[in-house]
Amino acid sequence: MLAKIASACLASGRPADSVELVAITKNHPAELVAELLDLGQLQFGENRDQEAAPKSARLQELRPASNPTWHFVGQLQSNKVKSVLRYARVIHSIDRPSLVSELAKQLPKFEGSYSGFIELNLTSDPGRGGVMPENLSALAQSVLELENFELLGVMAVAGLGEDPRSEFEKVLRASDELQRLAPRASALSIGMSEDFEVAISMGATHIRVGSAITGPRPTNA
Repeated sequence: MLAKIASACLASGRPADSVELVAITKNHPAELVAELLDLGQLQFGENRDQEAAPKSARLQELRPASNPTWHFVGQLQSNKVKSVLRYARVIHSIDRPSLVSELAKQLPKFEGSYSGFIELNLTSDPGRGGVMPENLSALAQSVLELENFELLGVMAVAGLGEDPRSEFEKVLRASDELQRLAPRASALSIGMSEDFEVAISMGATHIRVGSAITGPRPTNA
C-alpha cells in the first residue's frame, strides 16, 4: 500500500509524505491492529464507538508502550462524544450543529489537543450524513469556536456508482469556500480503497483505507 501511495504521489508531483494513511480496522481485532503497529503504521480509523472503545483499550494492553493515533470516521452520535474523546484524537465526521454543541460541552473535560474535519454530503439527500455544501460556512464558524480543537479541513465519501473525480471536484470547491473563512483548514480527507489514487491526484492529504490493507472483513463480523 505504501508503494502504491508513493507511486500515486510521484505521478502527481507530490512528496509521498504529503499523504497521511489512516488504516481502517473496523470489524478486525486489536491483534491485527497490533501487527500493523509493529510494521510502523500509527494512524488507525474506526467508525463505531461500541467497537472502537474496547479495541483501543485492548491495543493498549497488547502494546502498552505504543502511541497510535485513533481517527473516528463514522457518523458520530452526540451521546457517544464523551466516549470517543477518550481514545480518538481526530474526528472526520463533524456534520451538524448539535454535534458541535456536544463537542463544546465535552472537550474542556479532556487534556491534550484534538482536531478534525467537517464531513460533506455530496448527494441531494439531506438525510444522508454530512453537511450540505450550502451550510458549510455556518457550521465551520461554530467549529472554529471550539476550545482546544483544530479544524483541519473537509472530509467526504464518493457516492456508490459515481465518478470519484467528479465527486472530489465538489469537495475541492467546498474546500475553497472553507479556506476563505479559515485559511489553514486546507486538508482533504478523501479517498478509500477503491479511489485513493484518484483522491491523491486531486490533493488528498488523508486517505482512509481498509480492505486494501486488512483484507476482507471476518465473515462473523
